[in-house]
Amino acid sequence: MSARPQKRLTPRKKTRRKPGATNRALISLNARDKLAGKWFARLVALQARLRAPNECPWDREQTHASLRKFLIEETYEVLDAMDSGDPRKFSGELGDLLLQVIFHSILAEESGDFTISDVIESVHAKMVRRHPHVFGDATAKNSAAVLKNWEQIKAEERATERVAAGSATQLENAKSPPEDSILGGVPVSLPAVLEAYQLTCRASHIGFDWKNLAGIFDKLDEEKREIESARAARHPQSTAHLEEEVGDLLFVGVNIARFLGVDPEIALKAANRKFKQRFQWMESSAASEGNHLADLPRERMEALWDRSKKQGKN
Repeated sequence: MSARPQKRLTPRKKTRRKPGATNRALISLNARDKLAGKWFARLVALQARLRAPNECPWDREQTHASLRKFLIEETYEVLDAMDSGDPRKFSGELGDLLLQVIFHSILAEESGDFTISDVIESVHAKMVRRHPHVFGDATAKNSAAVLKNWEQIKAEERATERVAAGSATQLENAKSPPEDSILGGVPVSLPAVLEAYQLTCRASHIGFDWKNLAGIFDKLDEEKREIESARAARHPQSTAHLEEEVGDLLFVGVNIARFLGVDPEIALKAANRKFKQRFQWMESSAASEGNHLADLPRERMEALWDRSKKQGKN
């Protein structure tokens, strides 16, 4: 198995920005930093060597499919490191995520699909293409205009790709999804919360959104009433109907987070951690009294829960 490169991050001297300056050069760059391209090439060569015959058996066994779980794990580890506020940890986890990109690119090169150069050139060209207000003649007065242009450009790109692939077709009826749909690029494989967030984000970028938070709260109350109605119906299809209504309620919850500028996946992760910390405090507290939490009456559990919130377990 390929090991993490030894971390060489050292404390950096931060430089003060001059008035009107950009966000660049906040830390002093040393000679090694200025050779980032060469370090990147070394990392690519290192991973290629690990895949070579008679080198690392684990690396040689890997495929795109076998690496999927690592890509997901590394992404979440980056988020945890970001929350930790530790720059050394953050840097290290970003390196692990970068290694996943390189690993997949090397596998693709071996199968003749693409190379790491294709990956880099593709994203460079994409960033230039999607910022016509910087590299072209378009204008964007604010970030909302930038996002609206971004989604329209992405829709045009998807339509162009279909034409190039010879798969473009005309709409047969009004119910057929347009090939340049704003929502067309949202992966169906995303977890449901992330998918809902991406779908509503893209719709909001072109102005399809709630006027205010009060409107979303009204919708939340409506969905709550529909759940109660579904529970009271008790017809053979009530389970499926109840599932649908619960889904609508969760969808509204995602909209509330998005409207407030909060990523619902990250917010829910934080809520999960908070619940876990408080619950485990309850278990430890019960154990210190010679009891199992499961054996305590509900009233005692509630008392411990209230105490856990006062212990700073949040």
